[in-house]
Amino acid sequence: MSANPLTFSSHGSLPQHNIGADPLEAASSKVPQVALAFWIIKIAATTLGETGGDALSMTLNLGYLVSTVIFMACFLIALAVQVRAKRFHPFLYWTVIVTTTTVGTTMADYADRSLGVGYVGGSLILFALLMTVLGIWRHSVGSVSFTNISSPKVEIFYWITILFSNTLGTALGDFLADTSGVGYERGALVFAGALTLVAAAYFFTRVSHTILFWTAFILTRPLGATLGDLLTKPRENGGLDLSRISSSLAIAVFMVACILLTRQAPGRHPGEQYRKPE
Repeated sequence: MSANPLTFSSHGSLPQHNIGADPLEAASSKVPQVALAFWIIKIAATTLGETGGDALSMTLNLGYLVSTVIFMACFLIALAVQVRAKRFHPFLYWTVIVTTTTVGTTMADYADRSLGVGYVGGSLILFALLMTVLGIWRHSVGSVSFTNISSPKVEIFYWITILFSNTLGTALGDFLADTSGVGYERGALVFAGALTLVAAAYFFTRVSHTILFWTAFILTRPLGATLGDLLTKPRENGGLDLSRISSSLAIAVFMVACILLTRQAPGRHPGEQYRKPE
């Protein structure tokens, strides 16, 4: 078995292994390689974001606003540590990811249920914000198709994009499962099917891999949201009625095991070009 995990390239051709890439450049990156393990842990993190966010706002009855403030503070602290870090730390990276998913859960719920914006209105606002951030990122740096995440400027753009994409994904998941009446189980199947189509487009079309990456990144969030609700919502509402706190702890343990058991080396994200061996 090859030791090189499959990663995204910027070309429309089939993906290539990270062969011949500059090891010093890869080592300077502060994000993990985008391989199968990345997506498994990402889906687990989004599911944890849903159960953890609901545990604080609903089970502990702190409300959406207070929970959002708490999770936003956790995100800013984790982000500051991540940006100041000199190299890639797997547990630090995934901690920041989880904080974006938890604050995304409570922000989306606050906008819909407290402010009355609704999931459709909230999704449109978040989509506009996400496109604005990507536009500013592209204008400021030259492209969102980056080779590695190592400078503070690019890293901050990266995390703000992730924050908005995870919040948008939460609103989309709740809209499909709750408002449209599709339900949690079928909603999860819809988003899993959408991710399958993105994967097929990656392997068999020449669509930009950067676009496909961010599309997949957004879609993993509503998949996690519907899975989290499926686990914890009452049975009469289509859920399994499991404890939000115990479910969150179990998912956190699963994430830790995945990080420990998989190769979490500093690597590359989409938009990179790879050199084949001479």
